[in-house]
Amino acid sequence: MSRPDDRTAHEPSAPHRFAWRPVAIVAGATGLVLLALSGRYGYHRDELYFLACGRHLAWGYPDQPPLVPFLARLMSGIDAHSLVLLRLPSDLAVAGTCVLTAVIARELGAGRRGQLLAAVAIAISNITLGSGHLLSTTTFGLTAWAAFFAVALHALRTGDGRWWLVAGVIVGIGLLDNDLLVLLVASVVVGLLVVGPRRVLLSPWLWAGAVVALALWTPYLLWQAHHGWPQLDISRAIAQGSSGTSAPRWQIPLQQFYLASPPLDPVWIAGLLALWRSPALRWCRAFGVGYAVLVVAVMVTGGKPYYLALAFPLLLAAGAQPAVDWVRRVPGRLRTWTIVLAVAAAIDALITLPLVPLGSLHSTPIVAVNYDAGETVGWPAFAAQMDSALHEAGPDAVLVASNYGEAGAVQRYFPQDAGRVYAVHNAYWLWGPPPSTADSVVAVGFDPARLLPYFGSVTLEKRLDNHHGVDDDEQQASVRMCRVRKAPWPVIWNRLKTYG
Repeated sequence: MSRPDDRTAHEPSAPHRFAWRPVAIVAGATGLVLLALSGRYGYHRDELYFLACGRHLAWGYPDQPPLVPFLARLMSGIDAHSLVLLRLPSDLAVAGTCVLTAVIARELGAGRRGQLLAAVAIAISNITLGSGHLLSTTTFGLTAWAAFFAVALHALRTGDGRWWLVAGVIVGIGLLDNDLLVLLVASVVVGLLVVGPRRVLLSPWLWAGAVVALALWTPYLLWQAHHGWPQLDISRAIAQGSSGTSAPRWQIPLQQFYLASPPLDPVWIAGLLALWRSPALRWCRAFGVGYAVLVVAVMVTGGKPYYLALAFPLLLAAGAQPAVDWVRRVPGRLRTWTIVLAVAAAIDALITLPLVPLGSLHSTPIVAVNYDAGETVGWPAFAAQMDSALHEAGPDAVLVASNYGEAGAVQRYFPQDAGRVYAVHNAYWLWGPPPSTADSVVAVGFDPARLLPYFGSVTLEKRLDNHHGVDDDEQQASVRMCRVRKAPWPVIWNRLKTYG
C-alpha cells in the first residue's frame, strides 16, 4: 500500500503558457473601472479611521497592523483632499489580484482560457468589487492571499524550496495588513500534515521563510504585547456581533455564495472538489484540506464571513479549467454562460459599486444588501452638524464620539477643530481622554444611560441627518450636550471604552 506522501507527491503536469495579454486586459480594465468610480459618494467610515491612524503612525493599533494606515498617510500626504488618490493603492491591488489568480490557475494546470476565466471570475466577484473600490484591509488581504497561493503552489509543484523564502516575505508583509494570514498558513500546514507531502515541512527554505515572516511581523506583535493584546478583545467583540459586518456562525459558510456571485458558485465549488478529488491535483491536495480547516477555524472563532472569501483566488482558479471544459462540451453553452456572467457582473457592480445616483440610493435595496454602501454616504453633513454643536457648546467644550467614524469625519472636514475631538472606540480610545479642564462635552451616538452616571446634565440637542434619506448607521444618531462632570476623565474613559 502506498503511503500518503507518495500519493500526494503525484508529479504535476508542466504548466501551459501564461495568457499575458488577455489577463492584463482584464486586470487593467478592472483597475480602471474602480479608479473611474473611486471619487463617487464619499469616504467609508473605515477610511476616515485609517486617515486618523495615519496621523498617529505606530507599529500597531488595537484592531489592525500598520500597513493601511501607513498607505493612508502616504496618499493623504500627497493630497489630503483626494478620495481618488487615497483609493489608488486599492485599485492597483485589485489589478494585481486578477493577475495572481490567473497565475494560480496556471499552476493548477489551466490553459489560456482557464486562466482568463480565473481572472474574470475574481474581477467580478462581490468580495473583490465590494472591497476593491475602498482603501480597505480586505483589498490588500485578498492580494496577499493570492500571492501566497501562487508562490506556495509553485514551490510545491516545482520542488524548488527557494520559493518558500519568497512565500515568507509575502506572509510577513501580508501580516502587516491583517492577522488572518496566520489562519491561512496554519490551515495549509495542517493540510500538509494530514495528506502531505510532509517532507515539505522539513525544508530549510520553508523554515527560513517562516523566520522572515515572523521577523517582519515582530514589531506589530511587540506593540500588541506592550498594549495588552487588544486585538484579542476586538476579536471577541466581533464574535459577539459588535461589527456591522458580523454574522452568526452558521451564516459564515452560507454567505460565501453571495460573496463570490451566484453564477460563480459552481466554479469555486468545482475548484474545491477538484482540490479534494482530482488525481491531477493530488500533489496540492493539502490546500483543499486546508480550506476545510479554515472554514472550521473561522466558524469556531466567530470571524466575519469575508474572512473565508479571501480564499476565492485559489478556489476560482482551481475551478476555472473544469468550468471551461464543461462549457465546451455542448455547442451554444459558451454563449449562454457568457451572457449569464455579463448580467451577473452588471448586477454585482450595481450592488457593490457607487453606480446609482446618490439622490436615488435611498429608494433602492442596495444599502440593505450591501452594508458598506451606506457607510460611504453623508459624512460631510454629519461632520458639519457635529462641528456646529461643538461650537455652540463653547470654546472650551470637547466632542466625544461613540465610534471612530464620527470622530474621523469631524477631523477630516474640520481639521481646525481636530484637537477638540475624541472617541471611545478602538485606537481613538487608546489615544486618550479629553483634558481635565474639559467639563462641557458634546457626546455623539451614546445612549443617555451610558452618560448619566458621569454628568449631572445630559440633554438631547439634535439628531444627525445625512440629507439623502439613506438609512445608514449614523442616520438619526443622537447629539447630546453633557455638563457638570461628576468623575475624573480617566475613570469615565475606562468605563466608556468600546472595542469592536
